[in-house]
Amino acid sequence: MTSTQVVRATCPHDCPDTCALLVTVEDGVATAVKGDPDHPTTAGVLCTKVSRYTERTYHEERLLYPLRRVGKKGEGKFERISWDEALDTIASRLGSIAARDPQAILPYSYCGTMGLVQGESMSARFFHQLGASLLDRTICATAGFTGYKYTIGATIGTDLEQFQNAKLILIWGGNPIASNLHFWTRAQEAKRRGAKLIAIDPYRSLTAEKCHQHIALLPGTDAALALGLMHVLIAEDLLDHDYIARYTVGFEELKQRVAEWTPERTAETCGITVAEVVELARLYGGMAKAGEPVAIRTNYGVQRVHGGGMAVRNLTCLPALVGAWRHAAGGVQLSASGGFPTNKGALQRPDLLAKQPRTINMTTIGDDLLRPGSAEFGPAVEAVIVYNANPLAIAPDSSKVMAGFAREDLFTVVLEHFQTDTVDYADIVLPATTQLEHVDAHSAYGHLYMMANNAAIAPLGEAKPNTEVFRLLAARMGFTDPCFKDSDDELAAMAFNRQDARAIHFDWDALKQKGWQKLNMPDAPFAEGGFPTPSGKCEFYSASMAADGLDPLPAYIAPYESVASNPELAQRYPLAMISPPARNFLNSTFVNVKSLRAAEGEPHLDIHPDDSAARGISDGEMVRIFNDRGSFIAKARVTDKARAGLVVGLSVWWKKLARDGKNANEVTSQRLTDMGRAPTFYDTLVEVERVAT
Repeated sequence: MTSTQVVRATCPHDCPDTCALLVTVEDGVATAVKGDPDHPTTAGVLCTKVSRYTERTYHEERLLYPLRRVGKKGEGKFERISWDEALDTIASRLGSIAARDPQAILPYSYCGTMGLVQGESMSARFFHQLGASLLDRTICATAGFTGYKYTIGATIGTDLEQFQNAKLILIWGGNPIASNLHFWTRAQEAKRRGAKLIAIDPYRSLTAEKCHQHIALLPGTDAALALGLMHVLIAEDLLDHDYIARYTVGFEELKQRVAEWTPERTAETCGITVAEVVELARLYGGMAKAGEPVAIRTNYGVQRVHGGGMAVRNLTCLPALVGAWRHAAGGVQLSASGGFPTNKGALQRPDLLAKQPRTINMTTIGDDLLRPGSAEFGPAVEAVIVYNANPLAIAPDSSKVMAGFAREDLFTVVLEHFQTDTVDYADIVLPATTQLEHVDAHSAYGHLYMMANNAAIAPLGEAKPNTEVFRLLAARMGFTDPCFKDSDDELAAMAFNRQDARAIHFDWDALKQKGWQKLNMPDAPFAEGGFPTPSGKCEFYSASMAADGLDPLPAYIAPYESVASNPELAQRYPLAMISPPARNFLNSTFVNVKSLRAAEGEPHLDIHPDDSAARGISDGEMVRIFNDRGSFIAKARVTDKARAGLVVGLSVWWKKLARDGKNANEVTSQRLTDMGRAPTFYDTLVEVERVAT
């Protein structure tokens, strides 16, 4: 007789939607993963990727047993070993390194799971107790977060569940059809109710094609466009003077600064028309002045350039100028994560550190793995433990990353589901559980629900949760603090129990049963000010920025790689390149799922007809994209979706699944943003040429 049950779970991936899942389990086998129809944001709908999650969990290439390298680094040749052998080897190597200097050990992880338990809880405790180098986890969002927080105070913004009530939505630097499906559902509903949708993006993405208007500015010029909009809003008095007087600081200084940003200067900088600047400002300010809710949904594409933090800061000033925050459906959303009372201190236990170790930025891993020991840097990195990440595919300046991981003297451990590009360079590989096989608690950055993930099935093979791996390693290393005995449920029960202004009623057992619980947040969080800034107001002028050595007013910081900032480089490499996520992948996750890879095809490069004609490139031909850092090969798609002067390589492919064993990060840079120490993936100049056949 078949035993069937439905288990409540949560999508773990790095996406704003953090969907509530219902997993059907028959006789211990997960047979279907569906969206929870009762969850207000998921509403029963999943993306094509996660709807095929059982295909990933039961994939024929799933890693199920510990492995030890037997070939050269990069060859991907391994033999099966026992967990005891693996753990003893790791503990012995880490112990001998730590005896010299534990800072020579580096964890490398990011958001392969967004879970608070399987992400950074027991692992952080382990590395804190060990005294390993800290990892600056900046590879996605910290530039934008920093700019937003200087202005607003915390990453709090418009509730996803209000966007359908907006009358104007600016979708700025994102492609929500591919990366924020449930926001797009709300935007489409707003459109049906008469709202106007405008996409601001260098590339005519799937989303931009379905908006009323697409403004195709040059990469890295979003900050300038925001300054130009503010100029017009102030010059034409499309302002909410009462809101400005009550709930902002620095308006007079802002007024002087943006006076320089005439529509003509803005248009020239952004590569758009004067009319686009003026008409957008008049529409945004005019609708707000008429009492209509106007909203901005910005995403992380805006901030992956030199001036990325400032760009987010600038556009975040716009709602306060026009009083858009008065409406629940007005304002701006970059992330909702600042509303969650996440208790990272209890989960990660930084108090276990005997002394403060150095911090290594994950974006510069290519340089740092090749750096010798010195008084300034500290010891050379001797060991890397990788979990929830695939740096060989996702880190910039990829040839250097590969060279670093290829070091024979670097001891590398990787916790993974599949034999990724990074696994090929591991000394020891440990099989990790997927979301269907472990317990976790989740916050979100696109909505306001705490989420629970119940284990639906037993771990496959000998796979173990990240938490269990680090518990076992802690025991092997002789760590005796009782915190290393905490179970996953005990860790999850700590997730949201902060005792401060954001404290909420949180019952882990109840959350596991229901699956989700909404935060108690006001519908319009800043309708009457109350910004979590030092002044309590929206800060057009930020004293905190001044104290941190930054320009305290909105400004424009040109890309590192552009005609304006580096004309000699631009002459050699005249095409800007961006590499946004492919619709069927999620960063480098799902690339090995055959049905999704088949839908994506192969690596492509979108190039404008003018640029292809100048290079003798025809649609469908193979091309080489290159600069001083490296090169990769892709199939040309000649299309005006890419504006002239721009090429677009949808990413991130596993290198081993591309015909030349490379991906777009061969040409991206390790240089960091203006604030937040984040990467500049979209601040890249290249040249393109036909590949001789």
